[in-house]
Amino acid sequence: MSSDLPMNPQLEQIHGEIRDHFRALANGFQRLDKIRDSTRQSKQLEELAEKMRECKRLVKEFDRELKDGEARNSPEVHKQLNDEKQSMIKELNSYVALRKTYLNTLGNKKVELFDTGAGVSSEPTAEENIQMASSMSNQELINAGTQRMDETDQAIERSKQVVHQTIEMGNQTASNLKGQTDQMGRVVNDLDTIQFSIKKASQLVKEIGRQVATDKCIMMFLFLIVCGVIGIIIVKIVNPNNKDIRDIPGLAPPAQSRKLLYLRNP
Repeated sequence: MSSDLPMNPQLEQIHGEIRDHFRALANGFQRLDKIRDSTRQSKQLEELAEKMRECKRLVKEFDRELKDGEARNSPEVHKQLNDEKQSMIKELNSYVALRKTYLNTLGNKKVELFDTGAGVSSEPTAEENIQMASSMSNQELINAGTQRMDETDQAIERSKQVVHQTIEMGNQTASNLKGQTDQMGRVVNDLDTIQFSIKKASQLVKEIGRQVATDKCIMMFLFLIVCGVIGIIIVKIVNPNNKDIRDIPGLAPPAQSRKLLYLRNP
């Protein structure tokens, strides 16, 4: 359909992007015919599948914008825009069917872009899909394409939920591990503090022991000196004429007996 359709700027931008993707898909399939290596063909088909996914997203945006602006457009304009949407869906489905044909040729059993099954043998072949599409009306093609896109969206949402749950589980596990690591760090710090306290206490006990031993030695030495002095004093008092014992400094010599003093007086 002509690009001279009456569209608002948003619809016109989305429509232009879809047409650009369709041209890229057409060129991609043309280049695919010239590729002989199966690996490169598979890679090219993956790139084309990514463009188809983007086209599908843009078609859904086009449909939403069309519904939002339905009240502002006349019935004739709305019908033209709706026919353009149906044409784009039909063209997109034709590229999907063409990709299926190439995949079957390559023997690739991967899940298709708009398939809901897992590739079982009861699924129709690409040729049968093309024949079925050619026998369906535009509305039936639109409904089938919309249904497949919705199913694909649901599968993507389920995948997102699984990824989200996995991320949450990983964050929870990381949080638990971090808590356990912090707890182990606190335990190690407490053990270091206890070990340091034990070392300080041991050093203090040793120091006290050394001081006590030193004080005991000094006291014992003083005690021996005092005992020796007392012994000498006692010996001097008991036997004052004993010349073998020297006088103790500061101790007065014993007084002479009265008998000697009496003889000296006339």
